[in-house]
Amino acid sequence: MATLDEVRAFWNRASCGEVYAGTGDDRAKYAEVSRARYAFEPYLQPFACFEEAAGKDTLEIGVGMGSDHQMLALAGPRSLHGVDLTERALDHVKARFAAFGLVSQLTLANAEKLPFPDASFDFVYSWGVIHHSPDTAQAAREILRVLRPGGVARVMIYHRNAPVGWMLWTRYALLRGRPWLSLTEVYARHLESPGTKAYRVREAEALFAGAAKVTSQVELSMGDLLEGEVGQNHHGWLLALAKALWPRKALRLLARRWPIGLGLLLKIKR
Repeated sequence: MATLDEVRAFWNRASCGEVYAGTGDDRAKYAEVSRARYAFEPYLQPFACFEEAAGKDTLEIGVGMGSDHQMLALAGPRSLHGVDLTERALDHVKARFAAFGLVSQLTLANAEKLPFPDASFDFVYSWGVIHHSPDTAQAAREILRVLRPGGVARVMIYHRNAPVGWMLWTRYALLRGRPWLSLTEVYARHLESPGTKAYRVREAEALFAGAAKVTSQVELSMGDLLEGEVGQNHHGWLLALAKALWPRKALRLLARRWPIGLGLLLKIKR
């Protein structure tokens, strides 16, 4: 299992989406990050329902480059808190919010030990974060702990049955003569930060046992479709060739019939 320090060190090298930062002043730089994010993940905003944060005590776990945190702020929450494991991410969000005249209470914190009392929030949001935590189940319990009765959490974690997983297993297991490597090991070693996990739908829903209701949907990610940049770990001529030949249309057709894709989107009602 990867340690928290290993995960922190990985994301302190570059926050997720930092590669899309434009040039010019902070407003232009961070606007370009948001443009790329929502273009490559068109299902994000309809799922997140940022407008539901209006008038509510709201928390984002893992603020990253701050695109989603900005959307939450613009919704007009009663209060807005954001936590992240890295100073790098918090510095980005502070700069973004200063540039756009927005306010949030930002805290350096571990998702497994949120620094808030029980039942502090009506709306909790986390996109692509807690599957990096060494103890994802504990992070899920923390979400439930800080969520008020009747509150809603919207969380994305990685789904096991995904084209990006098949691709990584082919490259790092099969083609290296190690077909015995499990998909779990491949995700942990080669997807993103050390120890990254992916879940079957029933496993993901079980993380939030005790919630009144959990619903899920599966979406093809930009990584599944080899669109845009695909992370710190992946580059080179083989990736460029794969991008040129990747059967995106076929994958989209397949995803209409079966739940394939890296994005596992969970709506949790407390």
